[in-house]
Amino acid sequence: MFSGRYKALIVDGSGNGYVRTVCDYVHLNPVRAGLLRPEDRLVAYPWSSLIWYGAARQYRPGWIRVDRLLGEHGIGEDTAAGRLEFERRMESRRAEEADEESLKAVRRGWCLGSEEFRRQLLERMEGRLGEHHEGALRVETAQAKAERIMGEELHRLGWKESDLSCRRKNDPGKLALAARLRRETTLSLKSITARVGLGSSKSANTKLHVWMRANAQCAMPKGRSQSAVGWGGGEGNSRKTFKNPTRKKMHTMNQALG
Repeated sequence: MFSGRYKALIVDGSGNGYVRTVCDYVHLNPVRAGLLRPEDRLVAYPWSSLIWYGAARQYRPGWIRVDRLLGEHGIGEDTAAGRLEFERRMESRRAEEADEESLKAVRRGWCLGSEEFRRQLLERMEGRLGEHHEGALRVETAQAKAERIMGEELHRLGWKESDLSCRRKNDPGKLALAARLRRETTLSLKSITARVGLGSSKSANTKLHVWMRANAQCAMPKGRSQSAVGWGGGEGNSRKTFKNPTRKKMHTMNQALG
């Protein structure tokens, strides 16, 4: 009566064995669950699609497609001989010891495929996750976005990955990179500090705070003028300095209101 949540898994259909891994896992579920006796054939379980893989085309429902899975098993044609060979292979898999480590990705993950397939999915999901998406997926999406930003910033600076460890902790380029990660991702300061190489998170917090205040105009939305946030002074971008914070705040509000 009480069961786990419905499981959905995005599978790489490139033909590199990922579809086979998932389908074999599903077809062997009745064995793992103890729903078949040792002498029963796998096709004896009535609630599995495996029975249709053994049936001739004219007896299968129209929505069953068998060619992809047969192909990943090295069976080129949907013939009686091919279907018997497929059942034989599944019965031999039944006797094998399950590799629990290899099943983790199917049981716990949200995606099964190559690193490139996973990266493409994360890029497509960027900014589109809802409240129903699990925390692990949110973290992975944030990390993927951070790596994309890292690549863009390293390219802009003309740096290599190794340059991050060679340059000093308060390097302006590193601080600019960290500031962008802080603004555009949900990564913690500790994660950003470790990724960029800013030293301890406590000292990095101070350095980053000072840098972001001094370079606040870099974070302005496109189309906003410097004078709109009090960093410029109108025509010609002449700067105004205020020792009194209240006067500076009033000046900023007046500039913003036009």
